[in-house]
Amino acid sequence: MGKVVVDITTSLDGFVAGANDGPELPLGEGGERLHQWVYDLASWREPHGLAGGKANQDSEVLEEALGSAGAVVVGRRMFDNAQGWGDNPPFHVPVFVVTHETRETEAKEGGTTFTFVTDGVERAVEQAKAAAGGKNVTVGGGASTIQQCLKAGLVDELQVHIAPLFLGEGVRLFDDLGAEQIELEGTRVISSPEVTHLRFRVARASSVRSQGG
Repeated sequence: MGKVVVDITTSLDGFVAGANDGPELPLGEGGERLHQWVYDLASWREPHGLAGGKANQDSEVLEEALGSAGAVVVGRRMFDNAQGWGDNPPFHVPVFVVTHETRETEAKEGGTTFTFVTDGVERAVEQAKAAAGGKNVTVGGGASTIQQCLKAGLVDELQVHIAPLFLGEGVRLFDDLGAEQIELEGTRVISSPEVTHLRFRVARASSVRSQGG
């Protein structure tokens, strides 16, 4: 039985995007620096149709995360900022977009489909679990969607890749969790000069239900 896993990169001061993010600047000002650790990895280059790349510990962590995902959940803002990831997105699995706008499912090259879910994160995760075929459901972002899933008690595991940099401002990963208690149990730490990978089991989360996209 697969798990629901949050997997995202953040700056050391807790931002997942810089200031003024949008379709013209998907990761905000300076936000592209967050993901410098992945661009030369073999496990990142392959699903993007690129050859070569480094095969190291960071590449293994990324390969593990990508290989365990049977479906993905993202928010509408992330989808819009990425402009739908083009004609051949890197997911190659069903993706469920949390939104308020009714929209037909989009089938892309490489096996990626985008299904637009208008009745909240719980329904999106439910559909993703059904589509994942026993593999994990990855909640890839953005921050609002991750916060909603955590507050709704939907997340089993949290993996945060901490890039060694400060952004100073932008979109904070854990900005809107409120006073609800979410307990974490650390299960793994892997570090390299480029990034530190932290994995937590979500031991207990709130039963509060959130909706939106």
